[in-house]
Amino acid sequence: MLEVLHIENIAIIEEADIRFEPGFNALTGETGAGKSIVIDALGAVLGQRASRELIRTGMDKAFVSAVFSGVDNSVPEALGITPEEDGSLLLQREIHGDGKNVCRVNGRPVTVGQLKMLGSRLLNIHGQHDGQQLLDEEQHLLLLDSFGKLETLINAYAEKYKDFTDIQKKIQSLEMDESEKARRVDTLTYQIGELERAQLRAGEEEELSARRNLLRNAEKFISAVSEADYAMNGDDGGDGALGLLRRVQDAVGAVRHLDEDYARLYERIEALYSEAYDVAATIEDKREGFDFSPHELDDVESRMDQLYRLKKKYGPSVEDMLAYLERCRAELEQIEYAGDTLARLEQARGKAEKAAMTAAQQLSEGRRQAAERLSGQILDELRQLDMGKIRFTVDITEKPLSADGIDQVRFLMSANVGEELRPIHKIASGGELARIMLAMKNVLSEQDMVGTMVFDEVDTGVSGRAAQKVAEKMARVSRRKQVLCVTHLPQIAAMADTHFSVEKGERDGRTYTAVQRLDREQRRQELARLTGGSHVSQTILDGAEELLAEAEKFRASMRCRQCTGFGKMIVDKRRISAKIVTT
Repeated sequence: MLEVLHIENIAIIEEADIRFEPGFNALTGETGAGKSIVIDALGAVLGQRASRELIRTGMDKAFVSAVFSGVDNSVPEALGITPEEDGSLLLQREIHGDGKNVCRVNGRPVTVGQLKMLGSRLLNIHGQHDGQQLLDEEQHLLLLDSFGKLETLINAYAEKYKDFTDIQKKIQSLEMDESEKARRVDTLTYQIGELERAQLRAGEEEELSARRNLLRNAEKFISAVSEADYAMNGDDGGDGALGLLRRVQDAVGAVRHLDEDYARLYERIEALYSEAYDVAATIEDKREGFDFSPHELDDVESRMDQLYRLKKKYGPSVEDMLAYLERCRAELEQIEYAGDTLARLEQARGKAEKAAMTAAQQLSEGRRQAAERLSGQILDELRQLDMGKIRFTVDITEKPLSADGIDQVRFLMSANVGEELRPIHKIASGGELARIMLAMKNVLSEQDMVGTMVFDEVDTGVSGRAAQKVAEKMARVSRRKQVLCVTHLPQIAAMADTHFSVEKGERDGRTYTAVQRLDREQRRQELARLTGGSHVSQTILDGAEELLAEAEKFRASMRCRQCTGFGKMIVDKRRISAKIVTT
């Protein structure tokens, strides 16, 4: 559960510490006081998108941290993070004006994506516009699949459907009319012939480039090698360097046995002579290797020009052109034997389609079973929300095989007796949408491990008796999970176990927002304000007192029925002090 939320420089909130309790926590305040900013800050520390516009005017950065307790170790360990011994996690996020984000979990740096992954397993935020999902029938299938936990069936179908579509694509690539096929065969035949006549050879271009360089500078090379050969070997008129070294070697060799120094000197001269002999031999090989025909340079230039022209058409290198040649040969062979290939693919497509259809039908059966359970649970929830006469069903009709199966899913309802079932977007009012979405969230929340649910003004369009039923429903939900609710309705605020007031004020020419936990008398005053606005009479105060008393009686009745688990935790209401570490 969420224990502490610390906010610095988020919009009009300069600094705030909010210590939440188990059970039902309500936040109220005037419109524009900053209630939704608290939810935005909470979303930011959970990895949701946060723009630099969130930063308070005049500040360089904003900071949010949240302390969660009782965290299942498997949640953070997926990211390589170990909770504290008491199961607590400290999430932190800095939002800088240059767009940079610094995120940490228990002091360890993480990415925004990792923070979001972790946050989605700790807390679920339900906003006032989430009801619009119910108006989008494309979302109905996703909601049903989420409720039914059909991942195994969905993955099995996706694999079979991919096999089927892959074969479809291969067939489509082979299916072409005869004129198009003839044009393609002509093109491929021409390109293959041109490349084969060129007799390309890997590495040829580099060899040609080196040979051309040698031919272009032949005179310089010949002159240099001839001069070097003369210097090393000499001629009839005198010794070269090699002959002189031999004379040095003979001279020192005559006395090397008389003195160790001369013996070592002789070894050095011998090594020098051996190296010089190798150099002279190499120079001689170079000189004898010069064998140029008068037209060789022209031939090399011509070949390189041919390669240049081919590269412009078929690839940036000889190796790329050879690879293109192989692809052309393979494609031509494929076209020539397309009839046989198509026959094999048609047979494979039939099997793949049958396998995909079987998997789709298994998925459809799973969805129909889930739809029956979902409809029943939604109706139970709606009856508790003062919609006892509503009819609700998950309608599933068959459609052609597609990426998500063969099911067209729609949520249908009838809000009034005698009216036929129709799509929700055609008949549901704002208040009905809010309650149906609340019912949907409650049903889905029972399927996950998220410990905290946040409702941000989901009571829009709800009033009177329906508001009381929504309040009672949230109170029941808060016995299983921690609930945070931003509301304008006194019935919902009165039902909370813990009540916070968000107030806006001015100081030194700046706007500030403060979050205050209310005691019993302050709650009575706040409920009276929610009911009567700026004019609060004694009658309204008495009504607020009655609301509080009735809410306390309702919560007490739930505690009597549920004295273990989360209910007992609310009775005990332990207070945990969490240290906020800022960076």
